[in-house]
Amino acid sequence: MKKIFIFIICVFVIAITSLLCYKNLFDEDPLSFIKPKVEIDNVRCASDKNKNGIDDLDDIVVGARQETVNKTKYKDAYYVGGYPPNNEGVCTDVIWRALKYAGYDLKTAVDTDIKQNPKDYSESVKTPDPNIDFRRVKNLKIFFKKYALSLTTEVIPNDKKNLFHWQRGDIVVLDNQEHIGIISDKRRRDGVPYVIHNSYPSARESDSLLIWYKQNRIVAHFRFPK
Repeated sequence: MKKIFIFIICVFVIAITSLLCYKNLFDEDPLSFIKPKVEIDNVRCASDKNKNGIDDLDDIVVGARQETVNKTKYKDAYYVGGYPPNNEGVCTDVIWRALKYAGYDLKTAVDTDIKQNPKDYSESVKTPDPNIDFRRVKNLKIFFKKYALSLTTEVIPNDKKNLFHWQRGDIVVLDNQEHIGIISDKRRRDGVPYVIHNSYPSARESDSLLIWYKQNRIVAHFRFPK
């Protein structure tokens, strides 16, 4: 009888330890599978820039996800003409490629804005360089702060009101303006969305948003177009 009791205690301890490890690894409620799935309504975008019958936010996600399909290699380099080869890039390349798929020319927009409003970029651009300016996170943060909708940087699992503000196609800026990604249309059971981004070794769609939030790494959240 004593051996059975000890066995039960051991199983209980292992189960609790496993649940705690799961929470630490995935930053998710280990009992979420027995809770109702949190359904978050999609914001509809009135714009269809490329006129393909799909709203821009959905197109942006498709364009961003193509980076993961291509397994775009993370490579930080300078390219004459600005654009890297299709099979390589950095986090900012996910952004302009996603927007390009939706019909937007981010490079031209950023270059034009820097030329017309140099004071707005005075802390990040000393001498304008069209070969690289549109691929710098700091410049994109300035641009989107001017021309996109600024939204909450708070992430609350299971909170429909909060998570409604995190929509597919949104842009999230991290790490003191050193990293950037696209919010996915894929969500966890608790409603927290995945993120499509490129960091070494290649582009991926990851369950990172809540971890980044808890690490105080999220510095901005935008929706473009407004």
